[in-house]
Amino acid sequence: MSNDYGKVTRKPSWLKIKLHENSEYAEVAALVKENNLHTICSSGKCPNQAECWSRRTATFMILGDICTRSCKFCATATGKPLPVDPNEPRKVANSIKVMGLRHCVITSVDRDDLPDGGANAWAETVKAIRKTNPDVTIEVLLPDFDNKHDLIDIVLESKPDIIGHNIETVRRLTPQVRSRAQYDRSLQVLEYVASKGFAAKSAIMVGLGETDEEIYETLGDLKKAKCSIVTLGQYLRPTMKHWPVERYVHPDVFDQYKQRALEMGFDFVESAPLVRSSYMADRAAGCLKNKK
Repeated sequence: MSNDYGKVTRKPSWLKIKLHENSEYAEVAALVKENNLHTICSSGKCPNQAECWSRRTATFMILGDICTRSCKFCATATGKPLPVDPNEPRKVANSIKVMGLRHCVITSVDRDDLPDGGANAWAETVKAIRKTNPDVTIEVLLPDFDNKHDLIDIVLESKPDIIGHNIETVRRLTPQVRSRAQYDRSLQVLEYVASKGFAAKSAIMVGLGETDEEIYETLGDLKKAKCSIVTLGQYLRPTMKHWPVERYVHPDVFDQYKQRALEMGFDFVESAPLVRSSYMADRAAGCLKNKK
């Protein structure tokens, strides 16, 4: 694996975004603009924004936009974060109501600067959403909280529907591309969440230099950790300063990943080049409801 950050790999033809700009999307987009709402869908320039908004699903990022970690694949700014906004839970809950969402995903930057890692802000956000939007399903994409169970429990006690924590990449590449995070620690977080009776979800990026065999090993590790939902998508380099793309994986191979994951026993799998961790998140929630 070369660390030549100047490397450029040409994007293949299948990495084209399909437009889904129907009336549902247009209505949500108008509400976002008129009310000056913030979603990670827009700020992160997600390729699936139109498709998800058409399904009344959106993702929000809490605890600011400055992360205390500096993963080499992530475009989020790194530095000293601002103080936590005590009104943020209410703002997020109201945004979800205005947008008329059926399913919401909440994510955040890492806040290693805070004694609780932001856990209490997470819990207050889930509670506010539930109070204002009782029919909305809530998915949280958590940091690892250094696998401190007392902090994770604070979030679990607010009772989100799905709890995600991304493994991101294979064991071999984790020390090179993830900041502070550890492969086994991520697995431990997922296993703990599942042990508490919650649906555990994770995501894998491909194209950072891993092999297909390593992808299957990671899927196996996630399954052993009782993870029930997994997404796999192509890593796309945010800027030339970030980790280079080593390969673009063909859609047929993503289909093979999905088939293998389903054979392993995962309840729900999304696997395609443009899939992101919150892609079709409402379908995963619906799948779990049908299993109850």
